[in-house]
Amino acid sequence: MTDTSYYNENKDIPLFNVETWLYEDFDVGQKWRSIRRTISEGEAMLFNSLVMDNHPYVADDIFTSEEGIFGKRLVAGAMVFAYGLGLMAHNNVNTFSYGYDKLRFIKPVFIGDTIHTVRTNLEKRPKYKDMGLVKVSYEVFKNNDELALYAEHIQTVKYRDPSAHEIEA
Repeated sequence: MTDTSYYNENKDIPLFNVETWLYEDFDVGQKWRSIRRTISEGEAMLFNSLVMDNHPYVADDIFTSEEGIFGKRLVAGAMVFAYGLGLMAHNNVNTFSYGYDKLRFIKPVFIGDTIHTVRTNLEKRPKYKDMGLVKVSYEVFKNNDELALYAEHIQTVKYRDPSAHEIEA
């Protein structure tokens, strides 16, 4: 049996880095900007090895410097996507990922580039008995002003008052 005394003694302390907003609290048009994050060579290579991405543009310095069109190694697009969204992770206990749309890699991101993300609340609509859908965009910028990635994230989010929302048929 697991000892839960520690948890029980501390369960009323507010959680850190957790949000609890509901569907009704989602304001269309609201924007947030993340902190910046420089992507190092070590973490880029670790990511490549974890996802088994051995493409020459992300893993081969000689290829990229002698034959590649950019002259240097790229950061894997999947890593830019993961880091870009991670910079805006809100840890809301009332939301659940529904999927992503319009993922586009607009500019290459290179080892040593610094990224930040702007999240914009795009829309919301009722969907299920207990949850509606919200959509946000993620714009990942490199080196302050170059748009490198765009994606839209759809999430379900719990209603504060389910009876106040007309559900789709």
